[in-house]
Amino acid sequence: MRIALVNPTWTFTQSIYFGCREAHLPIELGACKVLLEAAGHEVLMRDGALDGLGLDALAEEVAAFRPAMTVVTTAPTYLFWRCAQPELRVPRAFLEALGDRGGTTVAVGPHGSVTPETTLAKLGCDLVVRGECEEVVAALAAGGLAAPARVPSLAFREEGAITVTGGPAATRFTDLPALAWPDGWIARHHHHHHRFDRAPDGPGAEVEASRGCPYSCTFCAKIDFRDTYRRRELPLVLAEIDRLIAQGVTYIYFIDEIFLPQKPLLEALVGREVAFGVQTRIDLWKPDMLDLLGRAGCVSIEAGVESLTEEGRALLDKNCRASTDDLAERLIHARRSVPFVQANLIKVAGDDPDLVAAWRDRLRAAGVWANDPVPLYPYPSSPDYRRLWGAPDGQAWERAHAHYLAQFDRFSEIQEERPAPLTELESACCPA
Repeated sequence: MRIALVNPTWTFTQSIYFGCREAHLPIELGACKVLLEAAGHEVLMRDGALDGLGLDALAEEVAAFRPAMTVVTTAPTYLFWRCAQPELRVPRAFLEALGDRGGTTVAVGPHGSVTPETTLAKLGCDLVVRGECEEVVAALAAGGLAAPARVPSLAFREEGAITVTGGPAATRFTDLPALAWPDGWIARHHHHHHRFDRAPDGPGAEVEASRGCPYSCTFCAKIDFRDTYRRRELPLVLAEIDRLIAQGVTYIYFIDEIFLPQKPLLEALVGREVAFGVQTRIDLWKPDMLDLLGRAGCVSIEAGVESLTEEGRALLDKNCRASTDDLAERLIHARRSVPFVQANLIKVAGDDPDLVAAWRDRLRAAGVWANDPVPLYPYPSSPDYRRLWGAPDGQAWERAHAHYLAQFDRFSEIQEERPAPLTELESACCPA
């Protein structure tokens, strides 16, 4: 079967999007590709930014391939499924440009994972995958297109109604083979995600060593995807890293929700000529493992602290056993061997602004960056959403968006303009 995998050309004008706006490797599509090709399918994988194509040109390339199935993602990469842009205008615009030339059209991503019926209606595609997508896409290619009702974790139209074949999928992941990326993509991947110690000295890339998180913080949008913690087999991770190094990559960002201490991986990285960045919980690291992390080549740590009081961390269900002073000491210790260490703070009711300012000053004096606390967006896949409104329904994204805009008059420092209402963002290409 001929299958097209597409990451559309993203734009975020007036979006609340919290993720990085540079191009990143579409990990979910790379995972689909390796499974599909292992099963003997012919695959065209395109990324609007990394291929330098606008939506119309992207649609023409896919149409020329004459696929039996076209898969389009609704978020820029697995890295940002937990903080995806709420609006679906970009994938809808691509599908409109493609028309009926893509075979069966399939949407994958966080939107369809939590609100499959709404996503199906907004995009006008044929199928929506719920949850982690690669094994479901492989099942569709293996005969599931002819009988979608037999494939779990799908939404599709049937006799005038929408059928949903079960909850979100969770893949095995542990045995996911090494992903392979086109040389041209790597050469154009100039961005080193979350790196601030120096300018890029070669191509960057993203790698997934684990998936999911064993914690259930209230603000984290992962209930419907990338939830259960799994660790990928080390030889597969190293094979992927070595392939990237051979392509000239000098920096890797691990997209893992929580990069847990793993001594064999860190020891293997010590001998490899590549720097890397991670996101983690600093309370899970002991000083000797932080030292090993630095020796292994880590140059960037993004550490979730969230609140500076035990009460605030409990309110967020952080399940953190370290005190605020302990967290500060570990961050400062990490900074001794890692050039950039960031403590992420969230705006939590009850946190004293003077305490926050003093703590930030203390860390900055030791070379650790602590951000100005940012307001929370209640993503429909987060416990926060369910605590406010219950199970997500057809208006979940609109409700969360309106709530966020009404709550705050100052937004994240990465948002350059006041975000627009969701109905306005989707009005041109997502009719009700």
